[in-house]
Amino acid sequence: MGGGGNSTYGLKSFKRSKSHFAERITADGRDGWPVEAGRYRLVVSRACPWASRALVSRRLLGLEHVLSLAVADPIQDDRSWRFSLDPDGRDPVLGIRFLSEAYDRRETGYPGGVSVPAIVDVPSGKLVTNDYQQLTLDLATEWTALHRDGAPDLYPHALRDEIDSVMADVYQDVNNGVYRAGFATDQEEYEAACAGVFRRLELLTPRLARQRYLVGGTITEADIRLFTTLVRFDAVYHGHFKCNRWKLTENPVLWAYVRDLYQTPGFGDTVDFDHIKRHYYQVHTGINPTRIVPLGPDLSGWLTPHHREELGGRPFGDGTPPGPVPAGEEVAAQGRP
Repeated sequence: MGGGGNSTYGLKSFKRSKSHFAERITADGRDGWPVEAGRYRLVVSRACPWASRALVSRRLLGLEHVLSLAVADPIQDDRSWRFSLDPDGRDPVLGIRFLSEAYDRRETGYPGGVSVPAIVDVPSGKLVTNDYQQLTLDLATEWTALHRDGAPDLYPHALRDEIDSVMADVYQDVNNGVYRAGFATDQEEYEAACAGVFRRLELLTPRLARQRYLVGGTITEADIRLFTTLVRFDAVYHGHFKCNRWKLTENPVLWAYVRDLYQTPGFGDTVDFDHIKRHYYQVHTGINPTRIVPLGPDLSGWLTPHHREELGGRPFGDGTPPGPVPAGEEVAAQGRP
């Protein structure tokens, strides 16, 4: 999720830009960035669904103690993501006020937007990657030497073709579709995007009615990617992005599915509804010029029984749940049910 141009949202056609910095951190360091404990810092916003994928993956894989975390303020200014939640408005590890400073150290005058998730090389202070599509796949497959004992296999070899196919459809119609609807500039563009969102959700419903997870009997990368959009659906996409044919709570299958994941360690404990709502409603002034944040929806239902365990499946396969959230990374009380 990029920053800047907040007042232009909804005034020009939306097109998601490709990640400009697509070098990878790999076990063999073939791009010059080897996997190394303590070397890198993950920069996220808890408001951003793309960054939230990395938060969930990092928790499930137990990488908290080898890949440090910087959380940006959900409210951007024209310089984009800022570290104003930290003392003195500086990230305590990188020593910078704005994520753009890490971009500048990598490429002076970079013309694109400053987006999260981003991984920064701590010794040099340079951005390594902002490739949100590849980043979590690499955490699952290239960082295995640093995974916790009992970490799940989020991208199993035998299921990769199916996972890739499901993720491609979910990305096109749901993950990105809600943005194309929300930032549409005319009725036709909006209706096509909105119809695509609900068409895909309706196709996923019978699949998830008969099986607990999207692919196979365990949580995979596909579930992470669908979850980060669904958890935001009623809070921001239904109203702010006008994806309002129905609420997620009105679809019994999807509502139970997303509650099941939310209540699974590593998912709900990364979600901050306060950051989510304030970001969307206060930053996108092109479509919400008053910056008023709605009081709803009621969050109490997120912790109600979902009964999805009756479908079988094992969330972590042969692995185990992640441990407690590390000190200092907890979600504030106002951001959770």
